[in-house]
Amino acid sequence: MGRVTVRRKTTRLNGGHRTERVDTLAVEEPLELRVGGESLQVTMRTPGDDFDLATGLLLAEGVITRSEDLVNMRYCAGVDENGEQTYNLLDLTLAPGVAPPAKAAKRNTTVTSACGVCGKDSLADVRTKAAWDLGEDATTVRADVLASLPERLRKTQKVFDKTGGLHAAGLFTAEGELLAAREDVGRHNAVDKVLGRALRDGLVPLRGTVLAVSGRASFELVQKAVMAGVPVLAAVSAPSSLAADLADEQGLTLAGFVRGDTMNLYTHPGRVA
Repeated sequence: MGRVTVRRKTTRLNGGHRTERVDTLAVEEPLELRVGGESLQVTMRTPGDDFDLATGLLLAEGVITRSEDLVNMRYCAGVDENGEQTYNLLDLTLAPGVAPPAKAAKRNTTVTSACGVCGKDSLADVRTKAAWDLGEDATTVRADVLASLPERLRKTQKVFDKTGGLHAAGLFTAEGELLAAREDVGRHNAVDKVLGRALRDGLVPLRGTVLAVSGRASFELVQKAVMAGVPVLAAVSAPSSLAADLADEQGLTLAGFVRGDTMNLYTHPGRVA
């Protein structure tokens, strides 16, 4: 598997002092995803957990809803200048009867580690694809448990400790038990990896869970939570207006600025006790 970090020489300036040192950087590399041999998209990601990433992406697009819908994943041939396998091309095979991604889901450009689902800002698109009704989820989460999740997630960020350059996403039970955590240069990739892992473990729809993210709550992260059946999304930073609109419409409890013992509940606050 590809490297997660690399070492690089740097020049550090500190006041009037200049020193040479070696720093650790998070790796960012392209991953091309193909479905049945046809290119779906190229996304920039941190290598590792690529099968989870691909599974989570197809779940977020509404292509699959259970692990049986995806029958095979394999790396295709691809080598770097040293003749080593790059693991940057992944081919996915859907089960018979599972419709391939619609043309609207296919990206003709690279999805960067910052953008997520670029241009997919339609509430109606999620409304028609969501397989789970979050309004039927009676999950409640204690406020102190919700407030503790960012710190619990932070403790899982081993690569962030070395680089300071990765986002994180964690899936927890309503009681605060960690189910899965992933890091990536892209916040949307980290979420795809977590939700993809959950689907591969047969846990979707994710009733009774909380998705915690290390950054802001964007539209695409709310979309992914809705598509996986997650009833509560907690972010350490702010949500966007469209994220709040989508969460409100779909029955998702959206918490922002979850820091210390304070938080803002933007939608469906009744789930937080």
